[in-house]
Amino acid sequence: MEVTGTLINYYFHCKRQCWLLGNRINLEDNSEDVRIGKVLHELKNEGKKNTEISIDNVRIDKITEDFLIEMKKSDADTEATKWQILLYLKVLKDKGVERIGKIEYLEKNKQDKKIVLVELTEEYEFQLENLIKEIKTFIITEQPPQPEFKVKCKKCAFCEYCFI
Repeated sequence: MEVTGTLINYYFHCKRQCWLLGNRINLEDNSEDVRIGKVLHELKNEGKKNTEISIDNVRIDKITEDFLIEMKKSDADTEATKWQILLYLKVLKDKGVERIGKIEYLEKNKQDKKIVLVELTEEYEFQLENLIKEIKTFIITEQPPQPEFKVKCKKCAFCEYCFI
């Protein structure tokens, strides 16, 4: 299985969620939060060019002359998003396209959106390569990790699967 940006994000966010998705157990189609995120993404890009680009195993929200842009509903898990965008930057670089990553957080109830820039350095490339190997090894384990209830679980598409 190819490691996707979503798998990397989940690996940081919740290893159980990563394992489940990596083993083709996907419950996100039933998630209200996932639907809200998709609608926000569609509204933000309505009528604009260069949005939602699929390359190999990744889906990039937007690309401009200078930036690869990833849009998120909130900044709840910035480390996960950073590594997700580093994968996207690496895929582009391997195709001969170099950009700076730009994460735009579209948080509700906030006037100003938060923007974080991410650059693919040699050190990050090395770490990303190791992370991808780690995720591939993790996904092929026989059983997912046991669920650990955290506050963020309440909004997760897998909550009922893990705890009911």
